[in-house]
Amino acid sequence: MGQLEGKVAIVTGAGSGFGEGTAKLFAKEGAKVVIADINKEAADRVASEIGSVALAIKVDVSSKSDITALVEATLKEFGAVDIVVNNAAITHKNQPMLDVDEAMFDRMFDVNVKSIYHMTNAVVPVMRKQGKGVILNIGSTAGIRPRPGLTWYNASKGAVNLLSKSMAVELGPDNIRVNAICPVMGVTGMFELFMGAPDTPENRAKFVSTIPLGRFCQPSDVAAAALYLASDAAEFITGVELPVDGGRTV
Repeated sequence: MGQLEGKVAIVTGAGSGFGEGTAKLFAKEGAKVVIADINKEAADRVASEIGSVALAIKVDVSSKSDITALVEATLKEFGAVDIVVNNAAITHKNQPMLDVDEAMFDRMFDVNVKSIYHMTNAVVPVMRKQGKGVILNIGSTAGIRPRPGLTWYNASKGAVNLLSKSMAVELGPDNIRVNAICPVMGVTGMFELFMGAPDTPENRAKFVSTIPLGRFCQPSDVAAAALYLASDAAEFITGVELPVDGGRTV
């Protein structure tokens, strides 16, 4: 029997990268999984690779109506929302802070931070009624040990890391656990934007040199951490910001 047998999970940004890896592992461990992504083709691909326990839904996580519809569709299809992984995120290109325009700043905070506000408003009443729930927010090492060039992105992830801890304290009496997972850079869709330079072996080597275990974060690394924190094995773990970073933040 899988570690998430009988559970229902929503994973945002699950059409690729860390979200895809997490959704696939959750399904393998017995969960029914909702693949939420702004790219419907990507969501459909992941759902078809998982099979009948997956449902693909096109969602802009910065939209309150999209998030409300997502939760309603999940309840209609699967009857519960046990786990939410707030994974969808964007970044500005690595560049001087004064070069990031206001539209980019606003969009990034809408996707990275306000999305969690919308999701919390939609799922906490459901989880309270159920008497339990798990919320995992994908923060970042950027919110713990920030690098120059990503100042506004770092700020958005600092918000995610901190709000996760505050949510954990407030929702603890409702038996709703909230944790943040903080990956270091991974070779995902945002990789070149994080580097702010072409993806060459030389540039990769420069960034890898800051990670003691000597490699970038992989979707399987985030998925494994998410599986543990979502499972009953972690029933007494809440309010942590867990670096999945090969030692980068030490």
